[in-house]
Amino acid sequence: MTQQITLAGGCFWCIEGAFKQVRGVLKAESGYAGGHRENPTYEQVCAGETGHAEVVQITFEPTALSTREILEIFFALHDPTQLNRQGNDVGTQYRSAIFYQSEEQRVAAEDIIAEMRDEGTWNDEIVTEIEPLEKFWPAEDYHDNYVERNPRNAYCQAVVSPKLAKFKRTFAEKLE
Repeated sequence: MTQQITLAGGCFWCIEGAFKQVRGVLKAESGYAGGHRENPTYEQVCAGETGHAEVVQITFEPTALSTREILEIFFALHDPTQLNRQGNDVGTQYRSAIFYQSEEQRVAAEDIIAEMRDEGTWNDEIVTEIEPLEKFWPAEDYHDNYVERNPRNAYCQAVVSPKLAKFKRTFAEKLE
């Protein structure tokens, strides 16, 4: 039986591009969560009008990939100490958040954050929000596989490609 977890860690193109390569991930879909507007658009979310974060909803096979492993990858893909931003992407839509869909996911998220704090993994305080997923809104179709379809995009070349290259080196054994 598959599970889903929804993660926000800055621009969803980076998170989606990485998780689509992970063995055990059946689907990684960009979208929006954590806000107050129904059927938000990309423009509304980017303008900060909705309260939503850019997220990726990950559908995975828990016998092949644990929630813990997903969270380890997630925390390697972004800086969870940056409040409402990732690098030059600034605004609540770029916040770090875990939208859990089960008690097991909530506990796993709390445990890994506590461990990183105890071990001093990050120099600054971890600001990742942990909250139940109320509603996932899929992003517009043109966001699907955005990095693959737009390799010449300046943002993809400057920001996404270096992150994905580092990701591939770090998690080579988990990739398809």
